Amino acid sequence: MAKITDEIRKEVKEIVYSFFAEECEADIVQINENTSIINDLDGDSLMFLELIEIFKKKYSLDIELKVIGKYAVKHPVSTIGQLIDMQLLIIEHENHLLELDH
Repeated sequence: MAKITDEIRKEVKEIVYSFFAEECEADIVQINENTSIINDLDGDSLMFLELIEIFKKKYSLDIELKVIGKYAVKHPVSTIGQLIDMQLLIIEHENHLLELDH
């Protein structure tokens, strides 16, 4: 589990923006916190899984996909900002993510 610093927050935002710009062939300057992943970028849930893998490697995360899945069902993500927030929670809490609901 990592403490979320301003540097990590900035890094995650840059990675997410760059990822969606590349994957969705979108202009990165058109992407912001309120951008809808599905409606504006034509993104999908597989992209979210790819991003999780990127962050698992980058931050040496120990988290099971089923934990993320259970959390995501209760806390659906539709915008870039929501995705960044969830990714930061995953980095910070890893397999303890579900404990946040208690």
